[in-house]
Amino acid sequence: MRHVYECPLRWSDMDAFGHVNNVVFLRYLEEARIDMMFRLAREAASDAFTGGSVVARHEIDYLRPLVHRHEPVTVETWVSKLGRASLTVSYEIKDSAEVYVRASTVVVPYDLESGRPRRLSAEERSFLEAYVDDSFDNRASTGVR
Repeated sequence: MRHVYECPLRWSDMDAFGHVNNVVFLRYLEEARIDMMFRLAREAASDAFTGGSVVARHEIDYLRPLVHRHEPVTVETWVSKLGRASLTVSYEIKDSAEVYVRASTVVVPYDLESGRPRRLSAEERSFLEAYVDDSFDNRASTGVR
């Protein structure tokens, strides 16, 4: 299953060429990831990810320029790898006609009190398992290696 997030484009997202700026795409990914891992996960298990998490890595392939418009873009999010103490979240930013970005983020659960990484809780793992789709290889689909 994939999480679907409708992300609005803002006027301030544009660069001097009228396209959405490359760094803004990371914010779109963050918004979708937060909606899935914090809003939905906490609805499923009230203590999910309350200890924190950190981003360990981003990988992003810009496939097409996205021109500012009033309609939102869709950010599809899923878990492409689920470990004991990390997970990889994959994404597509698209509309009905085009895929603009394919990306992935390695997320590490984090204990804010101790300042150290931690393992996923049973509740977090159970929630994330519903979003696992390891059949999609981001690099293979774009030809980027």
